[in-house]
Formats: sequence, structure tokens, C-alpha cells
Amino acid sequence: MIFFAQSALNQGDLVLAEAQAAGATQAKLTSAGVQFSGPLEVGYRFTMSTRISTRVLMALCWDEDIDSADKLYESSIGFEWEKWLKPGQTFQVTQTVQGANWLKNSHFAALRLKDAIVDHLKGVWDGQRPDVSTEHPDITFHLHIRRERVIIYVDFSGEGLHKRGYRTGVADAVMKENLASAVLMRSPWYKTVQDGEPGILMDPFCGLGTIPVEAALIAAGIAPGLMRKVPYAFESLPGFDVDTYNHVLDELGDAAEAARDRKIRILASDINRQNVEMAKAAALKANVYDLIEFSVKDFTSITEDEVGKESGFIVTDPPYGMRMDMADLAKLYSRIGEVMQDKFKGWQVSILCGDSALLSNIDMKPQRTNALFNGPIQCQLAHYQVYTDEEKQAIIERAMQRKAERMSQPLSAGAQMAYNRLVKNLDAIRPAMEAEGVSCYRIYDADMPEYSAAIDIYEGRHIVLSEYAAPSTIPAEDAARRLEELVLATERATGIDADDIHIKQRKSQKGASQYKRLASKNRFHVVNENGLKVLVNFTDYLDTGIFLDHRPIRKWIQEHSDGKRFLNLFCYTATASLNAVKGGALSTTSVDSSSTYLDWAMENFRINGWSTDIGNFFYRSDVMDYLWDSFDRYDLIFCDPPTWSNSKDRASFDVQRDHVKLIDAAMMHLENDGVMIFSCNFRRFSMDPSVIDKYAVEDITEQTIGRDFERDMRIHKCFLIRHKAKIQTTRRVIRVKKATQAEVEE
Repeated sequence: MIFFAQSALNQGDLVLAEAQAAGATQAKLTSAGVQFSGPLEVGYRFTMSTRISTRVLMALCWDEDIDSADKLYESSIGFEWEKWLKPGQTFQVTQTVQGANWLKNSHFAALRLKDAIVDHLKGVWDGQRPDVSTEHPDITFHLHIRRERVIIYVDFSGEGLHKRGYRTGVADAVMKENLASAVLMRSPWYKTVQDGEPGILMDPFCGLGTIPVEAALIAAGIAPGLMRKVPYAFESLPGFDVDTYNHVLDELGDAAEAARDRKIRILASDINRQNVEMAKAAALKANVYDLIEFSVKDFTSITEDEVGKESGFIVTDPPYGMRMDMADLAKLYSRIGEVMQDKFKGWQVSILCGDSALLSNIDMKPQRTNALFNGPIQCQLAHYQVYTDEEKQAIIERAMQRKAERMSQPLSAGAQMAYNRLVKNLDAIRPAMEAEGVSCYRIYDADMPEYSAAIDIYEGRHIVLSEYAAPSTIPAEDAARRLEELVLATERATGIDADDIHIKQRKSQKGASQYKRLASKNRFHVVNENGLKVLVNFTDYLDTGIFLDHRPIRKWIQEHSDGKRFLNLFCYTATASLNAVKGGALSTTSVDSSSTYLDWAMENFRINGWSTDIGNFFYRSDVMDYLWDSFDRYDLIFCDPPTWSNSKDRASFDVQRDHVKLIDAAMMHLENDGVMIFSCNFRRFSMDPSVIDKYAVEDITEQTIGRDFERDMRIHKCFLIRHKAKIQTTRRVIRVKKATQAEVEE
């Protein structure tokens, strides 16, 4: 028999291990779960023991050559459905469809399968028609289509397997039981359980108790099937083997009995007494109350006596998102890091957070991270080792020794030349930046053709070294050697450790590659600029989240936005909008086609303690579409388009070719006495004469180039654009004229 165990994203490997432990053969990981083979006993054992899978299906039939809905109907009408449905029973059909170009509507596929089942059974049952029920069907069939391959399953497990039965009346927002189990299995604590000696586990933000209760069930070897009160779907299917089922049930009971003598200590606390009482009730219902020590406690004020002398493991899910004010959350996470390092030396900590930016407030570097989903929310599970003073000192000494060894090595002639230039640049730039209160700035920009890269320093702690792609005439080994020399020279000149020098390669970007994610570490850092906090990411994207060359422009916006309505087009992470709010803007509107960057932008607002819905608005839209569809007017507009871009959702954009229509569309939203700032990074950009004739255009490029970018005055172009005179034509009139022209063309 072939089974399919569904699982949430990034949890399939855990389900695969569960299937193999249940005795499955030919187990295979897929994007949506695990497919495996085995007799009914294996299906029963897996379904009753899995802690991670959400649903188990059993394959009934399949076809590899379906390319139309009619073929789907013809293929399935001949199946012996009477073996699975009896007269008087109800059924439903669910579906998943992937890459089936022959199918325009996935629901239509389910409808055709339903028709085939009904028509077949009418013929077998002398015209009697089976009833369809979407509420409480007796049997659920699942249709899975991937391109031309169709598999029809029957629901084997029934009610969602994440429901253990110990929680009732809980909102959907609460962590599901299978996610809590996944978090625990990803944590280093789980290895101690596998070894038969569970370590001390603490959840200081236990909420309603999902993590500690699941931990107790895991440590005590209590399978979910031993707790389930609702029958499994397989108990109503033809061929249900009650003897095999009871054998598996006894087997699971014996495993729990064998774990009775384990020394289990689980500590669960929360600052909210009501939460703790509900967690106790859940533990009682799960029959693990005696394995958990509950208390009402504020983790941020925990004492050494409460921690004890024995080290252990923290696995927890602190508040995030809408559960607290963002500024308070940042303080909380910062305090969590302080408490861990002060009171939990020698412990290992796993923290689940639905807002990875908050983890940047913990002044510790995670050893590893996992991406998990809490419903639709992508969470990061960060694992930390809290070192003892002795371990920390040993690590520092080893790192210092390695760095001293690197520093003592003589530099090659090329590296020495690069080092000399960097020292010279730092001597010239650093004092000026410190005097201006600037902590993120450029220290090198291809000053020497042999070492073609840009080097930016962030907060004196991180370096981003962006290597420009070498010409094809340069041998690859020479390019690699020069990069290594530049890294060595950078570390020696700045004193910033090589581990904090982040290397990126810049080359011509086209299409989707412009926005392609480079990694998925989700490690954000907070930097400061113009009195604001800004989130940056050094690993996951080509750009960090802030364009350093625009720093003077952002400062200008802050100084000229008091009482203004501000529009930010191609907003990226909305750093310009931050400066507008800081400067006293009445409102800000930020527009970008990327949901990733808009989410990042809203996090930038939250960490500064500002609203993302009252007075500050964010629109995911093509900029030209937004400008044509909106009637709003603004006093200050910032427009910083890309040099070139395209997308499957819109036509390509070329700033030199298209800037006239972009500026015209934006100027229709500018108040008569307003100002538009137009900036672009196309080095050969030339403002079209028609724009200069139509508007008052002032080139302020030189005033917007910071001291750290003076070596490259072509880094960007910047203009102030104003209306020459009061414009009588309104946006609405233009739209009416446009519609009229369209009618004429029809």
C-alpha cells in the first residue's frame, strides 16, 4: 500500500524520520510531505505515532497520462468505487493541483472526479445517487494532480492530526501542537530524549502550555494515538483490521510504559497567571501534569536561585507581532539576551520568533537557524549556545590567536598596496563621518583597478565588500587571489574580524535575478542613521536594505518634510519615508512592487515605534499603475527608480527611456508649491529636454554626494523638480480625456 503524509513546509525531513521509524519502505520526501509504502500495520503505526504530520492519505489509483478534464473523468469512472462507499454514506472530494496547464480551475477537476464517482455508483446501485457533504462526510477522497500524473487518495487519518485533544476552545492564533513538536525536535534537547536521558527543559514564555505539554509527551514516550478520542478515518474504511490496530495500540502503550522511569523535569512559566492556569488544565487533560513544574514568573527578573546550578535547555516562543508594541518587543528581546548570558551560562537555547528582525536585539550569534511556519507566518527558530565564562574566554582567546596569526603573516605586494590605500582612506573619511554622527559609510570604491570592489563599513562592526565582476579577460584564479588579498587588507586596516566581512559580487542584473534571494539566514541587524533605526541584512540579498549614497538625500527629506504629505515611489525598505516621519510629515505613502521589501519597510517603522496603518500607508503596486489609479496629492515626492527592471506582471522599465512618462505621472500628484526629488543610479543618465522645458528642474547632484562617495561623483544623479506655474489641469480631467480617447479608438 502507498501512503502520503502531509506536512508543513520545512518539516518533511522530520516526517520522513517518523515514517522510517514506523517501518515504512520506499519513503520519499516531496515538497508537501512524505510518500511511503507498507502494509496496513505501518499505516496504522505511523498515523497513531506521528507528531508532525497533519494528515495521512492512502492511494487508491493513479494514472500517468491525463491531459484533460474529460480524460480525468474517463480514467476514474471505471474504478470500483462501490468498494469504498456504501449506500447511504456521504463523501467529498478535495484537491491539490500543481503544474497542470491543461486545467484552468482546480475545483473543476474535483467536480469531474465527483461526477465520475456519482455516475459509476448510480450504475452499480440501480440509479441510487450518493450524497455529497462538505461538512461531515463519511469518506473523503483527495485528488492530487501534478502535470499529467493523477493520484486519487482516500483520507486515512481523519480529523487533523495536530489536534491531540488536550486543548479546547483555543483561538487559531495559538501555536499548533505539531509545530511545537517540530520546534522541540529541531532543538538540541531532543537529542537527549533520543539518548534516553531527557535534559532539563524550560519554557519561560509558555503561554497556554503547548511546548511544555508536547515536551512532556515526547519525553514520556506517549504517542498521540494513545490520547486520541476521535476515531481515525481508517477505522471506517473497508478492510479495517481491528486485530492489527489493537496490536499497534498495545505496542505504543508498551513504549510509553518503558519510558515511565525516565527522569523528566520540565519547567513552564509565564508572566500571565491566566495563561499558566490554562496551561495547567491542558497538562491535566494530557495526563502529564506531574511531569511539569508550573509557575507565574517574569523571565526578565529571574534569579540565580530560581535557575539552579544544573544547566539545561530553553525552548520557547516569546511574544512577537501584534501581541505587543514593537518598541516594547525590541526591549524585551534585548533583555532576553541579557538574562540568558547572565543567568543561563552553559545552557542551550532555542527561540521561535515570527519576526526575525526582533532576534537582532539579542546580542548573541545563533549557531544555526531553522525556518518554520506557524500557519501563514514564517518563523525563525534560532539556536544559541550560552557559554560559561570559561568557555567564552577560551573562544575569545582562540579567535584572538587565529586573528593574530593572520595579522602576523606578511602581506603580498598587492595586499600591502590595498592595505595602504584603505588606511589612507580611513584617515581621511573616518573623522568626517564621526563629526557628522555617521556610522555607516563607504571607505573604498574601486580606487585601484586591480582591486575592483566597493567596501562599506556598518556601525564599526560589519563590512560589506561588494566585488565588481571581473572582465572575462582576467583569469578566474587571478580574480580569486585579488579578492582574498583585498579581504586580508580590509581586516587588517579596519580591525573588523574576517567573519564579519560579508562578500557579494555585483554584476549586471536582469529580470527576476534583480530580486533573487541569495540566502535564507534571516539575520537582521539594526543600524543608526539621522536619529533613526534601520534594519539591514548582510547575507540574504545583494543590497543590505539601505543605500548609503542616499544618506544626504534622506537627511534633506527629513529637514524639509515638516507638515508635508510625503510620497515615496519605488520605496524599497522605505528609509526615505522614515526620515519624512522623523521630520514631521503629516502622512507618508510608500509604494513598491515587492511584498518582501514592503514587509521590511513596515518592520523599519515598527522598530522606530511608528504606526504602519494610521498616517503611514504601504502599497504593493507597480508605480505607474499606482500613479494612474490614485487621485491623492502630495507636497513632497521622492522617486528613486531602478535603472532597469522587468517582471512577469508588468512591462520592462528603462529609466533613460521611460523617465519622462514617470515624471509626468508623478507631477500630476504634486501640489502646485510642492517639490519632487528625482534620483537614479544610471551613470549615463541624461534628463530629457522636454522635462526641463515643462518643469523647473534643479540639478542638486553635487550637494547630495557625501564625503565618503566623493571619489565617485557619478554614483547617482539627483534633481529637484517643481511646477513652473500653477497647473489648472487636474488629475481627474486627464483621466477623463484618456477615457474619451479610448472610446474614440473603439
